Amino acid sequence: MATRIPFDETYWEEYLSGQEASLPALPALTQLTPRVTRLLAGNPGIMQLQGTNTYLVGTGTARILIDTGEGRPIWHTMLAAYLREHHLTLEYVLLTHWHGDHVGGIPDLIAHDPTLQSRIYKHRPDRGQLPIANGQRFMVAGATVRAVFTPGHAIDHTCFLIEEENAIFTGDNVLGHGFAVVQDLAEYMASLARMAVLGCERGYPAHGAVIEDLPAKMQLYIHHNEVRVQQVIAVLAEGMKLPGKRGGMTVPEIGRAIYGEVPGELIENAIVPFLSQVLWKLAEDRKVGFEPGETSKRRWFELLAQ
Repeated sequence: MATRIPFDETYWEEYLSGQEASLPALPALTQLTPRVTRLLAGNPGIMQLQGTNTYLVGTGTARILIDTGEGRPIWHTMLAAYLREHHLTLEYVLLTHWHGDHVGGIPDLIAHDPTLQSRIYKHRPDRGQLPIANGQRFMVAGATVRAVFTPGHAIDHTCFLIEEENAIFTGDNVLGHGFAVVQDLAEYMASLARMAVLGCERGYPAHGAVIEDLPAKMQLYIHHNEVRVQQVIAVLAEGMKLPGKRGGMTVPEIGRAIYGEVPGELIENAIVPFLSQVLWKLAEDRKVGFEPGETSKRRWFELLAQ
């Protein structure tokens, strides 16, 4: 059985660290609207941008918490102080996905309030947690939050639509700055399309600033991924015309055709996994095929329309 090549995030760190300087500063705690308050998780970094955004949702004394950061004491201290100062409790804890910078704060929450153990929800729950079904609603005073299953960035990724604002908590699928790292491009592009048709005007991302024009951002993301796909198809089509390439091209050959002569280490550890996602998506769409064999030497070719 053919195996997919995992994406190695470390090889994007030099590029991403150069982007950090251009990120706008975000306050640690901000009431964004009468029913949405953002708390930064205190974990700024190359992949986390200004840090993981966590959100309190609702207008009454019982609130919904979306994501828990990665377990930094500064976040739990800030959250506990805010809850105490405003006489608030947590009715539900909703997790967008399993990654550590979104679930790491759970032990501190349970230590703060052991009853929360029975009110933590995730699409693929860990032991003691509860499952989230697509379309499931969570209601508190002032807010109705509906789960939208959106895999691709992660196998269990879920967004949460807040019906009173026509807005959506986009998790890691759509960021406030730049583009997301993707685990499965085919699922991810399907999820982007599913999110776009919801027609939400505003996005609350898990990283970065509020997305004020979400439809425009969604179209940018969709176009960005469509361009990646079309680039690969075009290179394979051209390759079929070249001597010695009529049997197809390896992923490193495709990478060099698109990006030029880049260092071999970058090709192997970043571009090959990156392009492999595109190729698998195209294979599932029956637009490209590949020869069986060793992954690094496998040749990919365009499947001509019948």
